[in-house]
Amino acid sequence: MDYNLANQYQGFINHLKTVLRSERFTERHRRCEKDFTRERCLSFTIIILFILNMIKRALQDELDEFFKALQQDKLADRVVTKSAFSQARKKLKHTAFIELNQEQLSYFYQHFEPVRWRGLRLLAIDGSMSELPNTEAVSEHFGVWHPNAGGTCAKARLSQVFDVLNKVTIDALIAPKDQGERTLAVQHCQHLAENDLVLLDRGYPAFWLFALLRARGVHFCARLTLSEWKVAQQLVASGKQEACVELHPGYEARKACRELGLSTQPIAVRLVRIELPSGEVEVLATSLLDSQHFPYEVFKELYPLRWPVEEDYKQMKSRLEIENWTGISVEAIYQDFHAAVFAKNMAAILAQPAQKVVFQQSSSKKYRYQVNMTNLLSKMKDTIVHLFQDVEILPLLQRLWRQMIKTIEPVRPNRSVPRIKRVKRKRYPMNYKPTR
Repeated sequence: MDYNLANQYQGFINHLKTVLRSERFTERHRRCEKDFTRERCLSFTIIILFILNMIKRALQDELDEFFKALQQDKLADRVVTKSAFSQARKKLKHTAFIELNQEQLSYFYQHFEPVRWRGLRLLAIDGSMSELPNTEAVSEHFGVWHPNAGGTCAKARLSQVFDVLNKVTIDALIAPKDQGERTLAVQHCQHLAENDLVLLDRGYPAFWLFALLRARGVHFCARLTLSEWKVAQQLVASGKQEACVELHPGYEARKACRELGLSTQPIAVRLVRIELPSGEVEVLATSLLDSQHFPYEVFKELYPLRWPVEEDYKQMKSRLEIENWTGISVEAIYQDFHAAVFAKNMAAILAQPAQKVVFQQSSSKKYRYQVNMTNLLSKMKDTIVHLFQDVEILPLLQRLWRQMIKTIEPVRPNRSVPRIKRVKRKRYPMNYKPTR
């Protein structure tokens, strides 16, 4: 890997180290002033690194192996007990992981060369649901699902803003399940900026949300539900490919705009009709009105670019196993979730140099190739600890990049795989976690 580029990434890791080890960072994210004032095995930094290390197995086994990696020993000895860790993590606020993630994203966008779409940062907002430990405190905070058979189960709603071209999460939320996707989208808007283009699925379009995005100078491209949007029905009936129309707010939209301090003036949007290979017709509503810079042809390829956000949820649930919670308290849920977001973002950022090499090497092949992220996330286990603890990390980064370049997979365009329904969900009982 290029020496200058490697030094840039070393600077990236060193920046995060400096933030993590600063006294002010500790002060912001500890429960009270007396916490983490003594020299202990489970210091503020060590607890954060342990939670970041993608814990999936029995907690005591994970702790033993963590300290083995930390001390670069041959045998995993008992350094701390799982009870000691459970008590120590109560002193830590989950906001530490959120701030660390924002720090790494800021560094990434300021110092590297993120991929953009026609000069715009291409984002997608999407949500999902997550199963939680079925304890009284968790159920009371997040809410419960009432299945047709059996008892209730605790559930949370997940939501994120995802950079679909650079594969990083800009902002992520885990919230009580009764908070709707649009409500969480409002919270995401504080992380959006001018020259962002947000892709929205059918559950999101609303006049007030479009008004909120435009008030922040953010562009949107949203798929409309034909049965709910009269302007979309009219475009389909006309047989035209596109049309520019004005959206006028109804009673509920005006009420929502007033609550958010937004204008209720009509919004000019461009409607684009797309015919899918299946024969289905979809209508997109976008604020990209310039047909010279954004011709009709680009939209057929634009909206499907939101698919990586769907894949990211699959990666979080299947690869990172975010539903395999390490604790049963509300705070432990928040810690685990935001730690997983940080870890996967770091993996995606570290993969960028290797990805460029892989693209170049596969330019003459039938398919373009990409870094195998499943393998990379596996390699990040313990590696993330050494990146933060070792003094000299360049050799480790070089070895990690070589592994990425060797472990690749083809990108097959226009590939369609039928969605399998009624997949049996994997359960993670607290009392039956696996060992190594």
